[in-house]
Amino acid sequence: MDTLAALDLERLTGCGAKVRGLDVRTADDATVEAIRRAVFDHGVVFFEGQTLTPDDQIAFARRLGPIVINRFFPKTERWPEIAKVEKTETQTSNIGGGWHTDHSYDLAPAMGSVLLAVQTPPTGGDTLFADMYAAYEDLPDAMKGRIDDLVVLHHYGNRDDLDERSRTAASRLSEEQKAKVSWVRHKLVRTHYGTGRKALYAVSGSSFEIEGMPRDEGVALLDELKRHTLQDKYVFSYAYDVGDVVLWDDLATLHSATLTDPNDPRTLWRITVKEPAPAAA
Repeated sequence: MDTLAALDLERLTGCGAKVRGLDVRTADDATVEAIRRAVFDHGVVFFEGQTLTPDDQIAFARRLGPIVINRFFPKTERWPEIAKVEKTETQTSNIGGGWHTDHSYDLAPAMGSVLLAVQTPPTGGDTLFADMYAAYEDLPDAMKGRIDDLVVLHHYGNRDDLDERSRTAASRLSEEQKAKVSWVRHKLVRTHYGTGRKALYAVSGSSFEIEGMPRDEGVALLDELKRHTLQDKYVFSYAYDVGDVVLWDDLATLHSATLTDPNDPRTLWRITVKEPAPAAA
């Protein structure tokens, strides 16, 4: 389907597109399929000025795929499907502040995330997205040959920042939650089930080791790929307004929240949907 014909869609710089004049609550099946295709084609799709209740957001997300309940994030009171990505005035952490891929620490990788901006700070709080298709495609052939069959070991956390007191560390877990953390295996280079294109997968965040390599050698390779991926030419920034809905493809992007003033609250409601079937290595 030609998503440009089916949607009033504006391509943005880098990986991203904006859909104008659409209330996602009233989208018919053909429009939802066009939205899915747009996410696959562009990596990130933005919808401005939505007025979604929690039930509306859940209903829309379910039309895109089965919802995965986050094991670690706080939930809204009545809607466990919604993970609260929340920075309050009293928190020192910056939720989502390190480069990562949602649910890459789960056996079944996330297909994508549906995020609603509920409260935004006066400045900062933008989300940065990196195009993992382009980053992979620009690698030298020798590097592609080296990494195409590698398997990475993941668990919850941020490889680059293990200090729980840091603003860019992963959300602090309780002892009970830590007991639920386990290792999972994912290919370093994944072929996207919806596009057939290869992309680097989760080279930052939950990726801690490469199977069969000494840990320091594996981390060095992951760090090299991360530096490559985060070049300006692959990174796109989006500033939220209240009511914005953002969909992104977790299989083909990395993302990170920019730091906000520690005194400014920021609340985002995020729902993550799964791939059609588990695809672990």
